[in-house]
Amino acid sequence: MSTIILETTVVRIPPEVKDLASFRRWVQSDRVPEDGRICFLNGEVWVDMSKEQAFTHNQVKGQFAKVLTSLAEDHDFGRFFPDGMLLTNIEADLSCQADGIFVSNKALKGDRLRLVRGKKGGYVELEGTPDMVLEVVSESSVEKDTVILHNLYWEAGISEYWLADARGRAVSFEILCRSSDGYTTPRKQGGWLKSPVFGKSFKLTCEIDSIGHPKYQLHVR
Repeated sequence: MSTIILETTVVRIPPEVKDLASFRRWVQSDRVPEDGRICFLNGEVWVDMSKEQAFTHNQVKGQFAKVLTSLAEDHDFGRFFPDGMLLTNIEADLSCQADGIFVSNKALKGDRLRLVRGKKGGYVELEGTPDMVLEVVSESSVEKDTVILHNLYWEAGISEYWLADARGRAVSFEILCRSSDGYTTPRKQGGWLKSPVFGKSFKLTCEIDSIGHPKYQLHVR
């Protein structure tokens, strides 16, 4: 097993972390740094200790969380889990903290996904296959988000992979839909993308606010 560290901060990976099961025990212990993102991706431990960018990552992620949380609650068809929730899929050899996860009520009530309790109480992990995951690309996560997770989320059976990138002059947003041999991108119609999971279409736009900073809006119809 290899370890990939994407910043200069030193993070000690215990020698007993050798596979997904031992990784899960470690990340639920008190020995894991509270800052940064630590993932297990197909036999490798990925550690990203880089600081989150305010406008190209944090605010984009927040806009998705705001809209999708309200949408799920208003229609009572599932739960949107914002950044920070641990997602594990044993078949894909995957454990990570996506920027957002949507789980339908059907998945929560069935055997496709289960909530895992922490040692100190409450639920701390989702194990199985959610309906949708979101990743917002940052400078340190390009390969992870666009290649590695792209493949692992498909292997995990996740129906939709939402991918946003606000690092360039124009914001990029894709809804990748799972097919039998990979993810496909539905054709945009006037900038709108259809989501079969939510039964609605979405468009992400960016404008400059009154003091010169990017302001994002996720439109729904």
